[in-house]
Parts: sequence; structure tokens; C-alpha cells
Amino acid sequence: MSTVGIITAVACVGGVGLFIGIFLGIFGKYFRVETDPREEAVLDVLPGNNCGGCGYPGCSGLAAAIAAGTAPVNGCPVGGANVAAKVAKIMGVEAGETIRQVAFVKCKGTCDKTEKSYEYYGTQDCAMMAFVPSGGAKKCVSGCLGFGSCVQACQFDAIRILDGVANVDKEQCKACGKCIEACPKHLIEFVPYDATVAVACSSHEKGPAVMKVCQSGCIGCGLCAKTCEAGAITVTDFLAHVDQTLCTGCKACMEKCPKKCITEL
Repeated sequence: MSTVGIITAVACVGGVGLFIGIFLGIFGKYFRVETDPREEAVLDVLPGNNCGGCGYPGCSGLAAAIAAGTAPVNGCPVGGANVAAKVAKIMGVEAGETIRQVAFVKCKGTCDKTEKSYEYYGTQDCAMMAFVPSGGAKKCVSGCLGFGSCVQACQFDAIRILDGVANVDKEQCKACGKCIEACPKHLIEFVPYDATVAVACSSHEKGPAVMKVCQSGCIGCGLCAKTCEAGAITVTDFLAHVDQTLCTGCKACMEKCPKKCITEL
């Protein structure tokens, strides 16, 4: 190729590049989307886990919603009160009270307390139990399957399977809610971090039916409700439940429960 040809090719490529650069510069100037500077400031103080526990698509989604005024400044469950205070300062508002929540597994049906219909050797996944006989090897159809789908879902290493039942480390739990979504039996719920007791059972079967499959299941006898002077316990459809807003932490219900399904948190 001649020198003239090389110079011509370089000039053409350079000219095209210059034209594209000018075009993009003008386009960016007139069609750019203005971003609220508070959005970026909020995003900087959020944990960055992108767990979705706030109900938005990651931390950037929550930051945008907070800046737009459609999400509360304490909307990040992972960050807790500390992050809420920083976000509130950026937004120029009061943070409000943030009650720390932790996940709780409503089951005490460990391997020595529950009956089995058969031995299962298949895929270790709770969701797969919907495709096996009786929904799993355990005779209690309401209990923890123990295969750890919640463990896999937790980003914070807060859940362990101990003796066939999922257990939550309340110090590690950030209340992102991923374990709640992952549990096909819907056994996991949020309770206040400072809660004292809770009912570790989710079966609505009558007492005799429960006792046939689990030694630690709630039989709906109502002794806990009769014992509670604060009126914090109710029994509905043969299952006791503790109203954490009324519970005084006296533990009288736990001591009275004949099946010991009310557990200390």
C-alpha cells in the first residue's frame, strides 16, 4: 500500500472517530437523565449485599426509592439502625425506631423426636420433597425437612442444620428474608431480636395425630395460654402462638408446656 493510501485510511478512521465522539458528547449532554445526588450518597452507605430483603431489586433500587421518597429511610433490614441513621441524615429526616428482627424456625422435630416413613437417599433439597412420597421421609408433614434449602439461600452464614432441623444464629441473622422464601414448608418467620420465647411448631393437627409423628409438637392443649398472665398466647386450630408485643418474657408458658415445644430464643 502506498503512503498516500495509508494516510487516507488513517484520516478516514480518525474522522469517523471524531464524528462519533462529537455526536455522543452532544447526545449525552441533551439526553442525559439527571440523578438525585442523594441517591448516590444513600447507595454509598448501604451494605451492598443486594439481598433484596428490602423488597427492591438490590441496594441501588432501594437507594433510588429512598431518594424518591417512596421507601423509608430505615428500609434496609441488613443495615439496621446504624445504616438507617446515616440514610436519615442524608435525607434530612428522622430515622424513627428500628426494631431488629431475626428469623425463627418453627420446628423442634429433631431426628430423635420424629418418626420416619422410610429412608430417603435422593437429592438433598427441600423443594424436591414435593415430588417424593408423603412430601418427605418424616411422618410430620408440617416439620422441617432438614435438607438445607434455607442454608443455601442465606448469604450471611446464619443457618445450620442440626440433628435434622434448621437452626438460626440470631447474632448472624440480618433479616433479609431469603430463608423465608426458600422454605417450602413456610416454617420460618421473623421475630424481634429481643424476643424471649416462641412456639417451635407449625402443625395444625389435633393432639393425638401430632403425638403419633413427633414428640415435640404442639398438641393445642392450651395450658400455655391459661398460664400466661399477660394474655400473650392464643391457640388457634390446635396450634399455640406467642404475640411478641404482649409477651413479658416470664417463660411461664415454656415451663408449663407438656411437649416442650415452646423454646427460649
